[in-house]
Amino acid sequence: MRILVLHGPNLNMLGVREQETYGDQTLQAINDRLMELAKAEGVTLEAKHSNSEGELVSWIQEARGQFDAIVINPAAYTHTSVALRDAILSVTVPTVEVHLSNIHQREEFRQHSYLAGVAIGQISGFGAFSYELGVRAAIDHVRRAREKSG
Repeated sequence: MRILVLHGPNLNMLGVREQETYGDQTLQAINDRLMELAKAEGVTLEAKHSNSEGELVSWIQEARGQFDAIVINPAAYTHTSVALRDAILSVTVPTVEVHLSNIHQREEFRQHSYLAGVAIGQISGFGAFSYELGVRAAIDHVRRAREKSG
């Protein structure tokens, strides 16, 4: 099983920016923990970060036929990107949306997600642990789908 984890804009600033909202863990620390989890589960995991919407769209498109699931924190693009939504729809790779903060408790403009309607689920509000929950959900989803298909 192959899982692709995508980190959106400004997440490379984790550990520095707004620690009261996003916590003090760096993106590298999060990725290291996810790699440990993947190894323990016997899963291959690749993590990528970009501040560019177009690059994220390209990576989603390239995931088709290469990855069994995507875990994405679209960050600010959550609330603005129809392009990410359309990319997820076009590849039919099960996608889990994750957020460090609870977007539903934040400013009104942050409470809407363009991706939620096309993701298999959304996890938010658990800090860096949201990523771990997202990867676990993706693994479980793929395993269950494989069991059903025989």
